[in-house]
Amino acid sequence: MKRFRITFKFILHYLFAKNTSGFGVHSPYMFHFTKYVLNNKSSYYIFSSIEKIRLILKEDKRILDVSEFGTGNKQKKTVAEITKKSVKSAKYGQLLYRLSDYIKARNTLELGTSVGLTTSYLAASSSAIRCVSLEGCTQVAEIAIRNFEELSIKNAQIVLGNIDLTLPEVLNEFNQLDLIFIDANHTSGAVLNYFEQCLAKVHKNSVLVVDDIYWSADMEKAWKKIKEHPQVMTTIDLFELGIVFFNSDLHKKHYKMRF
Repeated sequence: MKRFRITFKFILHYLFAKNTSGFGVHSPYMFHFTKYVLNNKSSYYIFSSIEKIRLILKEDKRILDVSEFGTGNKQKKTVAEITKKSVKSAKYGQLLYRLSDYIKARNTLELGTSVGLTTSYLAASSSAIRCVSLEGCTQVAEIAIRNFEELSIKNAQIVLGNIDLTLPEVLNEFNQLDLIFIDANHTSGAVLNYFEQCLAKVHKNSVLVVDDIYWSADMEKAWKKIKEHPQVMTTIDLFELGIVFFNSDLHKKHYKMRF
């Protein structure tokens, strides 16, 4: 039933989303963002290094004890299963890299590290970035740390523990946040709670990315509430994730785009 719902939603998105390279987007900022971030196909040296690690992880049969604080579930999963099912694809990881590079992010927060591939993309565009990632599962975080070492990424830090408890402490360590990626507890209550807490640290040029906005009707509800928030000006719906802009110079507008 869930798969049918997501397929149906994707068909609707495909039919109504713009297939654009920026043309038809009237805001100069959003035109530039669409053209040079969403549709930029340039490859950077770190991409191949991260993707080589992904290939290795997808064959890794080690079994981990995975605790999910959001659901209370404890499961045994292989590293391969986690990598295949829970990690953003190369396409979206590289989008996060380009986004970070485009806005010249220096303070980045990720909620949900997993095996550290998206964290690596978020941190890799500049050694000046301070990238803090929150993860609940110790064994998964250990995989991520080894991946950072393999990639020589020294500016990514993992904070272990229940995100509901660690997020307030981590936010207190930042004066402001340039880029936020929410990919943790996939319930509207949790996502909206994280969103509201992070708002205290956003500024005019901050960008927030929410993963899996159509993962469930509940997540779709959270995405709708985020779009309606008075501090949110413009959003881009790419189906797999949503991008949020707070710049008051932008008009209140919500785009659906193919990616």
